[in-house]
Parts: sequence; structure tokens; C-alpha cells
Amino acid sequence: MTTVRQTLATLGENIRGHFSGTRRMVSFAEYMDLVMADPRLQLRAAPQYIIDCFHHFGHEPARYPWGETRRWKLFDCAWAGGEGRLIGQEVAQNQIYRALAGFVRDGAPTRLVLLHGPNGSAKSTLIRCMGRALEHYSTLDEGALYKFSWVFPAQRQTKGGIGFGGAAAESGGTETFAYLPDELVDARLQDELHDHPLLLIPAEHRAQVLGPALDKLGGHPLPDYLRLGQLSAKNRAIYEALLASYHGDYVKVLRHVAVERFYVSHRYRTGYVTVEPQMSVDASERQVTADRSLAALPPSLQSVALFEYGGELVGANRGIVEFDDLLKRPLEAYKYLLTTVERGAVSLSSATLFLDLVFAGSTNEVHLAAFKEIPDFASFKGRLELVRVPYILDVRHEQALYAEKLREAAGDRHVAPHAAYVAALWAVLTRMRKPQVDRYPAPLAEVVGKLGPLEKAELYAYGTVPPGVTPGQTKELIAHIKDLWTESETYPNYEGRIGASPRELHGVLLNAAAATKYAYVSPLAVLDELTELSRQGSLYEFLRQDVQPGGFHDHKRFIDLVRERMIARIDDEVRASLGMIEESEYLRVFERYVAHVTHALRKEKIRNPSTGRMEDPDEGMMREVEKTLEAQGKAEEYRGSLIARIGAWSLDHKGEKPVLADIFAEQLKKLRDAYFERHKKSITVGVTELVQYLTAEGSGQSADAVARAERALGELEKRFGYQRDSARDLVALMARTRYR
Repeated sequence: MTTVRQTLATLGENIRGHFSGTRRMVSFAEYMDLVMADPRLQLRAAPQYIIDCFHHFGHEPARYPWGETRRWKLFDCAWAGGEGRLIGQEVAQNQIYRALAGFVRDGAPTRLVLLHGPNGSAKSTLIRCMGRALEHYSTLDEGALYKFSWVFPAQRQTKGGIGFGGAAAESGGTETFAYLPDELVDARLQDELHDHPLLLIPAEHRAQVLGPALDKLGGHPLPDYLRLGQLSAKNRAIYEALLASYHGDYVKVLRHVAVERFYVSHRYRTGYVTVEPQMSVDASERQVTADRSLAALPPSLQSVALFEYGGELVGANRGIVEFDDLLKRPLEAYKYLLTTVERGAVSLSSATLFLDLVFAGSTNEVHLAAFKEIPDFASFKGRLELVRVPYILDVRHEQALYAEKLREAAGDRHVAPHAAYVAALWAVLTRMRKPQVDRYPAPLAEVVGKLGPLEKAELYAYGTVPPGVTPGQTKELIAHIKDLWTESETYPNYEGRIGASPRELHGVLLNAAAATKYAYVSPLAVLDELTELSRQGSLYEFLRQDVQPGGFHDHKRFIDLVRERMIARIDDEVRASLGMIEESEYLRVFERYVAHVTHALRKEKIRNPSTGRMEDPDEGMMREVEKTLEAQGKAEEYRGSLIARIGAWSLDHKGEKPVLADIFAEQLKKLRDAYFERHKKSITVGVTELVQYLTAEGSGQSADAVARAERALGELEKRFGYQRDSARDLVALMARTRYR
């Protein structure tokens, strides 16, 4: 018992220390000291607060074959261990940031940020990550938010019933009532709207009073909410009653103000609120002076009509409000947003509430298309900041998303390699659009016209150029990946609008994880579920698209392509595990080739590492490598295109050493394949030994063969995440397909 009491006592001390350290409650004068000490943190409205939250978590470069962009780290949810993080969608992240920055420049958030895209494209996740980041940020010193409440001391404290008159009041002996204990307080009136404490300074004097603080900001103007904003009707009524009772003594009025810190909380609907589709204005009022629970109000205020405000807009004030599936509402239900968003105020029957609020919402493309057809759309258009959130088109991101889902669904079952990959690749293939060849110049149009869904997907994710492309065409294609990536952005049916939704694939993964055919979660079970899904054309719109030339929208054929890619990956892993040649050997050969090419183009000698002498570049070695790479055209042109590719990469990765494995993935693959062809017999023997060991427990094998197979299995488990069961099934499938 003593130990428990000591623990509770220690906890109590910690909580008391945290309460004091976070300055949960201060007087108005003390709050003004905070303002003058660090005006940057106090003289900001909601858009700047959210921008500062972005900056607090920082950003990092996100690199793609089509170029580099900025990823904001708040979407990684580091404070929650990555739980609920957003994968990909950097373009949408930066569009939201630009919209917020525009609000800061304009002085007020005059538009609703509307995220639109197909169902399941992570629109809600984008907003949810922002809201959760604000929750965490508000607990930090630099994210501190303050509101205020009114304190009315007990009659025995002031001898005048409200602090009006009486010895203590007249003498000025009490500078603030903020710290009075509850037994000396008759009533505390909270402000559910979270009015900023600086609104207690009359608007006509606000700029003058805050002048020294503004000077520290380099004369940066106040946001409209702090420059022009007014107290809520309830706070105004209390303020005026106190001012009249004190015969205009403003300082005595401020004694009744307790400035309190508050925290953004979605659960408690404070600073971050989600509005579900409904048919009402999202703010309300209720008269409180007739409420017996507030009978302790001083007589001077009981005659004043005071209203308590509620609703989503009230709870979200000073933060962000999210309208989930906004356009599912009847039009009349959100017409009030036209004026509310533009003016930053919402009108109720007895008052107008001034808001400091960023409005965000989400909608799917079907509802947005219908909304654009109504006569009133022109009125709404100027109040909307549209941000498109398409389906993910990068296989790597989709794979990361599904890997998390599979880990959750699998429980304690082993998840075999490639289970997430096959689902991700199939999903991305369903989203590919046939390229618009006529948009490109003749030499490039020929290559673009040959791109099928698989070639596009691998070009987007890995920068892999299809086989059979000349060096000149390769250079052109690499230079125009971004044009290909963005070619449909201006079209209603853009790439990433139609295809398999992650929600549908989530069902596929759950079924595969529960399949009893395998003792583990197998990519073969995922392929079985994808086959079943592709038969349900009556349920899913994307499955009803006509197959186009080049294999686009051929969803059943995609399953075969995915299976082939999976088997190719297993083959690569098995070959590496057999240990016949290290992966680094291919890279070493290619690095030596690039070094000799560089000096040959410059007509320079190169140092021989063995002898230390300066010698001419090894023409024989270069031609041998180029023969393996199936280089076409003149040798000098081909070599020049490779060096130019390194230069282009370096422009996008300034200050970084070129990573040849990333830049020339397809060339390294050709070197691997060439090695395989030269050593196919010995590789086949190794694969056969491994399959026999896995399927027949090594029965009939020599001790040396068993030892080699055990080493290979160990590598598969250690390097690639297999277990014996998954290795047996997948390696045997690969062997039947490629080494029969």
C-alpha cells in the first residue's frame, strides 16, 4: 500500500509541476507579458497556426523518376509511432500548404479547402493527419493556445457581490481574480467559442497597444481576426456590464479575466471537429440566464440576456473544421457556408459569431461533377480551393500501404514476401490510362505509344525504361516522364480517378489473410482473391471499362502480368541466395564501365588500379559490356547518353553522389540476366537441389547438396523474409515455371 501511495504522490507532484510549467492559467496582464515576450506565437490566427505546425515537423525531399517534390513530415505521424500515417500524396500535401499560405497573405481564410478524388484515395486521411498533428502541436510550448473565462468572486471577497464596490475592490487590493480558489468564487463563465484574449482590447486601440509586439515582427500586419475581430455576444455583454458597473474602469474589468490554455482535441471537439453529412447549420445558441445551474451569477448580470453557443463551428473555432463528404448534403444545408467562409462569421438568431477557422472538406468525383452542373455553382466556385487527391500511381507507395494492412490482418501468421506487392501492382495497373500519343513529338511519340500499363507503372515507380528502346529514345523518355505523369491533369477523367480502390483491396487482403489453404499469408492467396474480384464486374465500375489497345483495363490479364513479375522477383532472390555471384559484383563491373566511358569521352587516360599507371580506357571491356547491354547505335552516342543521364540525376539531387544502382536499374538487370544465361546449367542445379530439399526434406541428396540448399534457404530467410513453408511453395512454383 505504501508503494502505491508513494507512486500516486510522485504522480501528483509531476502533474502539479506540469500544470505550473505549461502556464495553464494566467491573469490578463501576465498574458500580455507573454505576447510582448514572443509575439510570433501569440499574434497568429488559425491559418498561420496550422502553417507553423507544418514548419514544426519540417519537410524532406521526396524523389520520383518524374522529379522531386517536398514531403511534409507531419503526415508521417511520428508522435504516434507512424500509426495512421499518410503514404505518398505529396502533391496534395503541397497544394494544401499553398492554400494555407495564401490565407496568411490574404489575412483570413476566405475559401473552403475542398479535397476531391475517388472513394478511398486518402482524402480523409490527409485532413486527419493535419488534425492529429495540431493536437500534438498544441501540447508543446510553441503551440500553446489561450482563451479566457470570467471569474466572479464571492460576496465576502469583495463586499459588493461582483467585485463592484466594496473595500477590496475600491482599494485595488486584488489585481486579478484568476487565481481565487473555488470556495471564494461565486461563478465562472467559460467561453465555448475560445475567443482570443486579445479581443478584450477594443478594436480601435488594438494596433496601438500591440505596437511594440508588431515591431518585433518587422511590422507584419495583424491577421484580420485579431485586427478587426470582435468578442462574442456573450463576452461583449459581460464586458459591457462590468465596464458600466466600474464606471468605465477598464483595468478593473480585466481583473475578472482568467486567461486559460486549451488544447486541440478531436475527441472533445475542441479546435478540430468533423462534421458528418447532415441538414442543419453547424452552430447553435441557448439562453443561459434562465438556467438554474447558473443562479450564482451576480444580480447585475442576471438581467442581461446571455447565450451559450454550441455546434461544430463553435467547437472548432481557432482551429480546423472538416466537412466529411460535404456534397452529400442537400444544397440548402450548406448555402450558409457562402457567407460564413467569406466573412469569417456565422449568423445566429440573436448574434453574429466571429470565427477564426480554417474550413476543409472532402467529396468524391461523382458528387463534385453533379455539383458543377447546378446553377449556384458559380457562387460557390469562388469560395472553394479545390485540391485533387487521386489514387496512388506509385507501386512502392501502394505496396507500403498494403504491407501495413497485411501485418494487421495476419496477426501472428507469417506474411510471405510479395503478398503486398502483387496486390499493389494489380491495383496500380487498373488505374493506368492509355497515353495520349499526339501530345508528344514524333521520336518520343513512338516510344510512348508502345507503353502498356505495366511499362507505365514501372516507369513511374522505378524509372525503368522498356526493353528495345534506343539510347536517344531513352534519354527523351526519361526527360519527359513528368509530362507523361501529368498529361491528364486537366481532364475530368484523369489518371488515378478510376481503378481499384484501396478499400476494395483491403477486402482482398483480409480474405487472403484468412485463407486456410496456406499456413501463412501467401501471395498466391492474394492472386486467388484478385481473380475472384475481377469476375465481379456488376459490382465495380472500373471492371466494366472496355479493354483498350495496349492492354489497358484488361484486369484479368493484369493478374497474369502480376504473377509473372512476382515469379521474376522470386527468381532474382533465389539466384542471389545460391551465392554464385554477389549482387555487388554486377554493380562493380558497371561502375568500372562508367569510369572508363567517362574518361574515354573526355579523351583522358585512367589509372590502372593494379599497376598504378595511367593508361587509355579499356575499349575491349567497354564493347563487351555494351554487347551485353544490347547497346544500339554508335558507341559514342550510347556512352554519351549514359553520362547525360547521370548529369540529369545530379541536377535533381544536388550535392549527392550519383547512385548508379538507382540510375541504371535496367542495365544492371541485363548484366544479371546475361550472367544467368552463361551459368544457366549450374543455376538450374542449385535451384533443383533447393526445391528437393524443401519438398522432400533432402531425401536422396548428398551431404554437399543438402549443405548448399541449407545455406540458400538461410539466405532466403535472412535477406528476403521467407520461412520454410513460404519458400517451399514459392520457390517450387518459380522452378516449375522457369527451370522445368
